[in-house]
Amino acid sequence: MHAGSAYTESGQASWYGPRHDGLRTTSGERFDSSKMTAAHASLPLGSYVRVTDTSTGHSIVVRVNDREPPHGVRCIDLSHAAAARLGFAARGVADVTLAQISAEEAQGAGEELAEAPEDAAAADPARPIAPHGRRHRHRAHR
Repeated sequence: MHAGSAYTESGQASWYGPRHDGLRTTSGERFDSSKMTAAHASLPLGSYVRVTDTSTGHSIVVRVNDREPPHGVRCIDLSHAAAARLGFAARGVADVTLAQISAEEAQGAGEELAEAPEDAAAADPARPIAPHGRRHRHRAHR
């Protein structure tokens, strides 16, 4: 349904930030609130999404590196850097549209993209991933 299709979605975006820095995301990489990344319930990990604020028309491109459970109208959680660049970090949420794009399209558009994930196999499996010892499951700022 997602790959190779013209996937679009509308809803609200929220953000999560520095207090999650260093915790493992679903993809296995460590979360960095300064990178252009996002959590989405179903888009493939590693895919790129153009997020457009419907009230301003401004858009950014993020890479999906984490999962989030469905939250009603909220369709994506962005890193703090992505929310700030889109201009809604102070508000906390924004009405957005999402469009999945290829990495080539993202790079061709000159958008800031996140760095490649670190090697998840190099991580110490005995070390807890989050303070509570389970995989990182964030709650967005409200």
